[in-house]
Amino acid sequence: MKKIVILVLGFLGGINSLSSQSIPVADNKRVVSLEEALRSPKEVINLDLSNQQINLDKIDWSVFSNLEYLSLKNDNLTVIPEGLSKLSKLKTLDLSGNNFKVLPKTLKSLSKLQVLYLNDEKQFDLEKSMDVLSNLSSLKELHLENDKLQSLPKQFDKMKSLELLYLNDNDFMELPKQIMRLDHLRFLDFKNNKVDPNLPDMRNLNFGFKLILE
Repeated sequence: MKKIVILVLGFLGGINSLSSQSIPVADNKRVVSLEEALRSPKEVINLDLSNQQINLDKIDWSVFSNLEYLSLKNDNLTVIPEGLSKLSKLKTLDLSGNNFKVLPKTLKSLSKLQVLYLNDEKQFDLEKSMDVLSNLSSLKELHLENDKLQSLPKQFDKMKSLELLYLNDNDFMELPKQIMRLDHLRFLDFKNNKVDPNLPDMRNLNFGFKLILE
């Protein structure tokens, strides 16, 4: 029977950290300057542009033909560049801590994307972005932490490739039913929500879940 690890409250004993569940990031040298990256774009595998105030509008992202990891975390982006769709080898994308509302439709073409971070989003509309998310055929790990979510869109169960899901630090009052229909899901971080662990539904789950309350 399929087992999904759910973190509801507290620390999960026996697992060293949540990061141990994550898909590994490429070990290649991290580049943190766009100027430096553009000198030899084909050699850049890991590009971290987080916590920067940079203009991304005129970048030809296609020059980063071997890029596997990109972070635009905390860059105050109100719109995600459509050109990111040209990153044909991208495996990990971190868009956390920005001010955009929806993911551009062009991101559907990121066929190799495995890990997506959408944490700490102030304006993000998950429902309006489901068309993009559900078409990311290789997506295995999704982070929606601290997004003030109270529920999941009905279409969320279309994300059939998901294996690791992080919904911690939100405002859920119950476990979303869509999660039960994610066939390949094996890990769910659900801690620090508004779920009452003493509710019968939480104590008597019988869906192959391993439920950890403390």
